[in-house]
Amino acid sequence: MPPRRRSQAPGQNALNEAAQLADRLQQAGYTKRDIARIINRDPSLVSQFYTKNKGAAFVPALREVLTAIEAGGITDLPELTAIAARHTTRRTTASGTRARVRGKAVLITPTGTGTGRVAAQAIASGSTRLRPLIAEAARQGLRLAFTVRLAKTGYVHPSGSRTDSPGIRRGVTQRADHSEERSYGSAQTGGFDATDFAHRVDAQGGDVTAAVHQWLVETGRINPDAHILHLEVRTWRPR
Repeated sequence: MPPRRRSQAPGQNALNEAAQLADRLQQAGYTKRDIARIINRDPSLVSQFYTKNKGAAFVPALREVLTAIEAGGITDLPELTAIAARHTTRRTTASGTRARVRGKAVLITPTGTGTGRVAAQAIASGSTRLRPLIAEAARQGLRLAFTVRLAKTGYVHPSGSRTDSPGIRRGVTQRADHSEERSYGSAQTGGFDATDFAHRVDAQGGDVTAAVHQWLVETGRINPDAHILHLEVRTWRPR
């Protein structure tokens, strides 16, 4: 006799409200990656609305965003992000206290020193975990530098080129997979204005990967079709 099939409980496969709202946003033309930017989280969390029943804390924000789109005609991602931020609250425990959450991937110390790193998966989703680091560095008037890793063929100038690094060969690391890490900016060279990079990130809808890529292309350092494989951002307080 064949084994009996288990019957599913009614509503077992029903989507939670966060997933339902995410579906409506996708029907309005937004991708899961866009939704992640709007709520300032990694796209993997949006996927977990469907697979792990998460997202309850973002329901009020997603409702307000939908209202802004459907009733207010607002479509700009930065505006929708600002709306969501005003309506995102921390979840609570059964006793009513605020639930503990994992700390941010980045932290700026009182001296202004901060470091954030992302690799392939986070880069593909815009390196959004680095956005708070850059935004806080801009707020504090800090300087920043970054290290990128690309296939060697993605760079325009040879390693150690004065036009590129500039001329700092110790800021170049060769990898066995024919990729290369190059560092741009340092405390010795003055680095870059964090406010400028924060504006660039905002202009890209919070996509840090795209903002860094655009800067590298604009300054003639990489080819437009080059792909960033690794990204690190460092901050410090100017003297």
